[in-house]
Amino acid sequence: MTIDLKENERLDELQRNGYRIIQNPEKFCFGMDAVFLTEFAHAREGDRLLDFGTGNGILPILMEAKYHCAELTGLEIQADSADMAVRSVAINGLSDKIHIVVGDIREADAIFQPASFDCITCNPPYMIGKHGIANPCEPKAIARHEILCTFEDVAFQAARLLKPGGHFFLVHRPFRLAELMTGLVRHKLEPKRMQLVHPYADKEPNMMLLEAVRGGRSGMRVEKPLIVFQEPGVYMPEVRRIYAC
Repeated sequence: MTIDLKENERLDELQRNGYRIIQNPEKFCFGMDAVFLTEFAHAREGDRLLDFGTGNGILPILMEAKYHCAELTGLEIQADSADMAVRSVAINGLSDKIHIVVGDIREADAIFQPASFDCITCNPPYMIGKHGIANPCEPKAIARHEILCTFEDVAFQAARLLKPGGHFFLVHRPFRLAELMTGLVRHKLEPKRMQLVHPYADKEPNMMLLEAVRGGRSGMRVEKPLIVFQEPGVYMPEVRRIYAC
């Protein structure tokens, strides 16, 4: 099929089922966090999955490649990013399985039926407030900072849209761990599993992966840490395995 690329866009290979994705470095490109979240998550072929803040659609595409979910939906507030996601889904022949919806996470329960999803994934903005932002309307600022929604909004909506026993998977930064845990519990999303990601074995973690279950029982498992680099520019074997999947 004809690939419709717009100004500053490029087409990248995902090394998954021959899938490709449209990206625009002027706006935002996916990183390790999306790849690690896909590896950390789990889903069944019959599941309905929702991705909050889907951007260019990277998580639904990766989740379909790995878990072959029956139906995947990406919710994205920025029309330009959603347009890239729609075109990426189309070039991979996935338009019958992956649906991109333009909308606000804060209004997700008015867009979708309550308790209608088996899994929700989210790679939310990590930073609080607008410190250091030159233009809060820029796509990169919206992706990185809590400008258009907060984690409280994300947790509230996840609790509304997950089926009882449904799974919520997210990637975030360790410096907000206490806030995230209390927020999840407040909305009856019980933290069940956590993995910390370290850039090097002797460095503190700079990323964490969390799984919570709606209405789950108390008790959480901490997975062994994921170390990214063996030395500068050289991935650890586990990371090479993840990227080679």
